[in-house]
Amino acid sequence: MSETVLLVGGGGREHAIARALADSAALYACAGNRNPGIARLAEGFETLDTTNPTAVTAYAREVDATLAVVGPEAALEAGVADSLDDAGVYAFGPREEEARIETDKAFQRRFMERHDIPGCPDFATFEDVEAACEYIDEYGGDLAVKPAGLTGGKGVRVIGDQVAAEEAKAYIRESDYDRIVLEERLVGEEFTVQAFVAGGDLRVTPAVQDHKRAYEGDEGPNTGGMGSYSDGKLELPFMDRADYQEAVDVLEATVDALDGYKGVLYGQFMLTADGVKVVEFNARFGDPEAMNTLPVLNTDFLDVLTAARDGESLPKLSFDPKATVCKYAVPDGYPTDPESGARVSVDEATVERVNERYRSGAGSGVAADGGFRSETDDARELPDGGTPAEALLFYASVDEREDGIYTTTSRAFAVVGIADTIAVAEEVAEDALAAAGDGVRIRHDIGTPDLVQKRIDHVARLRGE
Repeated sequence: MSETVLLVGGGGREHAIARALADSAALYACAGNRNPGIARLAEGFETLDTTNPTAVTAYAREVDATLAVVGPEAALEAGVADSLDDAGVYAFGPREEEARIETDKAFQRRFMERHDIPGCPDFATFEDVEAACEYIDEYGGDLAVKPAGLTGGKGVRVIGDQVAAEEAKAYIRESDYDRIVLEERLVGEEFTVQAFVAGGDLRVTPAVQDHKRAYEGDEGPNTGGMGSYSDGKLELPFMDRADYQEAVDVLEATVDALDGYKGVLYGQFMLTADGVKVVEFNARFGDPEAMNTLPVLNTDFLDVLTAARDGESLPKLSFDPKATVCKYAVPDGYPTDPESGARVSVDEATVERVNERYRSGAGSGVAADGGFRSETDDARELPDGGTPAEALLFYASVDEREDGIYTTTSRAFAVVGIADTIAVAEEVAEDALAAAGDGVRIRHDIGTPDLVQKRIDHVARLRGE
């Protein structure tokens, strides 16, 4: 293998990246925790602080890395991509300044306003707590309260949905956030579109819907994401192609306005009665969304990385026309009081037995193959038939020790079902979740026909249909 790739990060997102690269490159990894799934795919795995640019760059030099993929947002904020680039190791991830499109929500909104990026909601930014509380009192509607910095997807409070106005003000006063962004509450259905970006090129991937709420029925506090699903085409069942294209237009306008951005640009959107609005941008793959998109990517991900490094046009992307459903197993108490350091058992043989059943024809998959292109042309129509369904296991924030696998304070592992339809992919994921032992919790409703139909009906009501 002519390329040696360093993967920075040890979560479920990075396990999906490792799986996409392991057959094409000599893969090395570093993370703060030892992810057993990544460790099996990598030729070397170093435990280190991924927010320490010096430590990451030293390891990249030690393994003679020619490329790097920076997974976590905290590492991007710390300037790890800058350090790797400066050391001659091309990092597929934005430099610290460009990563502010995610790491600084106040900058993000001002950037959108300054460059007239479509889909920007009404917003105001505050450094003074009492001024923010006065704005809540004076605003003529509900608001989303967002800390300006990184919070792992768990810092937002939405007035009129999660909390009342008085609770939101108490949250601001009791927090230690130095800057707060207040923006109009967006009502609709959220979805994500991720894009590969380099040299001004942008290549988009299928839309995914994440599920932030901790408990079934969209109840409870926000989390880093309890699971997600995608369809066997670019859009989701509650969207049409024009909605998807509107989101892509936003991403294109953002890339045009950013100077020298490289890596993944993730747009989290809200499909509202007034069209597509921007909830936020992220500067890296989503977690769990990477586990929906990378397993169905037919294009070699290494080809994307080498084209970006070499200044060539990014390759057109081809995807298997499959639906995916991802469900996370999280520690008891997550996200408010997660049990850390608990030994967990994961029966990987269960996942393999599920796959054997579907490969033998006992499941819902049928034989055939095909793909669609993720570009705006007619080549994306789905072919007839499909390939057998399968389940994939991705380890996330666990720590592998000599005597077993232990939880951290975040999500433990995920199972992804892949099939011709969302309904079958959900069944596959549920079958494979028998691999989960005690001490973890799962949102079983993700991807179910009832919940998907609820999304479709919601958008129909918003549009007066």
